[in-house]
Amino acid sequence: MSSLNKAMLIGNLGRDPEIRFTPDGSPVATFSLATGEVWTDKSGTRQERTEWHNIVAWNKLADLAKRYLTKGRQVYIEGRIRTREWDDREGNKRRTTEIIATQMVLLGSRQQGSETAAAPPQPVQRSTPEMEQGPGDAGITDDDIPF
Repeated sequence: MSSLNKAMLIGNLGRDPEIRFTPDGSPVATFSLATGEVWTDKSGTRQERTEWHNIVAWNKLADLAKRYLTKGRQVYIEGRIRTREWDDREGNKRRTTEIIATQMVLLGSRQQGSETAAAPPQPVQRSTPEMEQGPGDAGITDDDIPF
């Protein structure tokens, strides 16, 4: 039996990407992405909900994220869902769910909300095996992740 682990999101960055490097020099970018939904409840009241997603991009995608993404920028992210567990400094078990980005498409303008002209369309960045390497791949373990 086959399985599928795929996430496809369109949202706005909640903060500028933060880039770090593993001990072997591989870049890793992390940022938050907000997606929203709007609906009308039974009483006719409009409801809104924002969901925040933690995104992790490795290697070339990390470099592109740092170079082109800024807070508020709209982006399409495709990737796989991964949950990590660790013990914090006080010895408490911690858990986080992340989207490991494998594809990124820049949407909207570079300076959304400003009066600058829209940026030229950005090409789709498709992943390659070396771009998708993350913890547990190519000898990188969770201990190598700098966050």
